[in-house]
Amino acid sequence: MKLFKNILIAMIALVFATACDDGIDPITAVKPGVDETAPMVKINYPTEGTIIKVLDLVTSIDIDIEVTDDIEIGSISVLMDGTEIASFTTFTDYRIALKAFTYDNVNTGDHIMTVIAADLEGKSTTSSVNFSKEPPYTALFDGELFYMPFDGDYYELVNIVQATKVGSPGFAGEGIIGIDSYSGTTDSYLTYPIASLLTPEFTAAFWYKVNPSPDRAGILVIGNDLPENRNQGFRLLREGNGAEQRIKLNVGIGTTDVWNDGDVIDVAAGEWVHIAMTISQTKCTIFFNGIEMRSSDLATGIDWTGCETMTIGAGGETFSYWNHLSDNSAMDELRLFNKALTADEIQDMINVTNPYEPKYGETFYMPFDGDNTDLISYNEATVVGTTGFAGESVLGGDAFAGATDSYLTFPTEGLFGEEFSTVFWYKVNPSADRAGILVVGDDETDRNQGFRLFREGDATSQRIKLNVGIETADVWNDGGVIDVTAGEWVQIAVTVSLTKSKIYFNGVEMLSSDLSAGIDWTGCSTMTIGAGGETFSYWNHLSDSSFLDELRIFNTALSQEEIQTIYDAEK
Repeated sequence: MKLFKNILIAMIALVFATACDDGIDPITAVKPGVDETAPMVKINYPTEGTIIKVLDLVTSIDIDIEVTDDIEIGSISVLMDGTEIASFTTFTDYRIALKAFTYDNVNTGDHIMTVIAADLEGKSTTSSVNFSKEPPYTALFDGELFYMPFDGDYYELVNIVQATKVGSPGFAGEGIIGIDSYSGTTDSYLTYPIASLLTPEFTAAFWYKVNPSPDRAGILVIGNDLPENRNQGFRLLREGNGAEQRIKLNVGIGTTDVWNDGDVIDVAAGEWVHIAMTISQTKCTIFFNGIEMRSSDLATGIDWTGCETMTIGAGGETFSYWNHLSDNSAMDELRLFNKALTADEIQDMINVTNPYEPKYGETFYMPFDGDNTDLISYNEATVVGTTGFAGESVLGGDAFAGATDSYLTFPTEGLFGEEFSTVFWYKVNPSADRAGILVVGDDETDRNQGFRLFREGDATSQRIKLNVGIETADVWNDGGVIDVTAGEWVQIAVTVSLTKSKIYFNGVEMLSSDLSAGIDWTGCSTMTIGAGGETFSYWNHLSDSSFLDELRIFNTALSQEEIQTIYDAEK
């Protein structure tokens, strides 16, 4: 029996010995061998070109590195911009080191992170990556010192300071730019420490969607702590009713205050309006959508004595009297400047931050709202002579006004195609009795290239005509007649296809002419607006004293339905 037990134990031991030989993780001693290579370094994060964008002036970064060596790692050093921020000399696995840690002192700017790894014999490897921490916003415009976009928070992004909430202001759920905008509520507004940003000249600019309830409110106020004394700072406010609201400005100049009665916003339109107020040493001005509404003279510059806080969306602590309390309107993209911006600078700001998107597929759009800029290319027409502006418009703003021996020129590259159209509003001045309106030609030798849109008539009626060059000949279209005595704006549209030219008044076709070939653009490099210009001044088709507004050009021949759509939208 004892012999049997001994045999059984021996058999079991043999089975276990065999199992150990077949195991998947045998531990086998290995000699170190020859140390042939330096360590390998892999930087998992930050990677080359990483950009960190946060509101904090100083932030942290999670660093993740991996070092391997053929024999044994001796040391690892991590440097930030040349200064060591971490080092390691002991390792659980002497051939592979995975190191992750957080560095808490990353300032705005460009940075270089370097990892130096050495083995026991002193062979080393250095690896570096470049990354940067960018501010959440970099000022876009000369003199800009404050920018609050209201995109879900109340941070000012130039100085990275958050405004203080009073009450419960909110967000509108829409924005002219970005994802959101400020929305006022009853007894609620924002305050911001402004003393360090006040300068002898000053501009505030923002987008505004008015809510007429209550019938008056403070919009933007910087005052001192003296009640009912408006001799310091300024007060931008609104007053009116459910149909219209007038935007007003009051400026304190030390011993007295100056009023600027601004202009009226149409409440029913329900549109965002860009409002800018500028204060120079000699005047204060209010602009709507880049157009000057009203200016008031200042005997001296603004007085900032005692002004420490800006109130956004209410009259606040210094201007709550006369019921200029909280404003339920929406505000977006608030910017402040340390200078009095010009009209051109304000328009440039609008163009850059809220670029025009073609509404109808046009290649050119010039609304003449105080300048002669094409809002698609942002190129400005060249003024020959002394053209001006009409002081009236079809859509609000302004319009082109012709003058004797004066017109505009603009390069044609990219504007026209094999087929084309132009649409604009026109208020005719019959003196002189004939004039060029819109001309693209190559020279005065003939009319076989480009086109000439012009008028001829007398003090009671003016006929709008079109001449089109088709390389070997020119084709006439005698259009239709405008009643001068009506004194009305008329929408004129011209279309030129490969087979026809057409003239429309107010969406209605006046006349069509057949073309045996398409228009020839050879040598045509310049468009003339408001005269016959260099290529069509003969037959006395000189400068036009009429008004012209909302000029659009298309590289296709529009249909009557498409022209009607534009007319219905603008009439």
